[in-house]
Amino acid sequence: MGKEVIPEPMLERVAQRFKLLSEPIRLQIINQLMVEGEMSVMKLVDAIGQKQANVSKHLNLLAREGLLARRKDGLQVFYRIEDPSLHGLCMLVCGRIREEAVENLKGIEASAPAEK
Repeated sequence: MGKEVIPEPMLERVAQRFKLLSEPIRLQIINQLMVEGEMSVMKLVDAIGQKQANVSKHLNLLAREGLLARRKDGLQVFYRIEDPSLHGLCMLVCGRIREEAVENLKGIEASAPAEK
């Protein structure tokens, strides 16, 4: 058998990372920070349209797991992407989903009856 893609001792940690990224609100936060760069909690709340307590809970979790970094300036807290692999991972997954959507659309168009 060939080499392991994910070494056995790392399986749990990899699963935890994917679980962390499985929440849509966390992906909204990450996406917003990738687009805008560092943002305050209140700007993130406004941009995402969720309650501050909910956004803060997810920000704290993402920061605790090392995906985001935080900085305090007076009473405001700012967050930014800390894990450089996030951008590539998101682009890889989104690219594949786009490819699948195009393939599905081609299949639907090919099976549709021709107009008269």
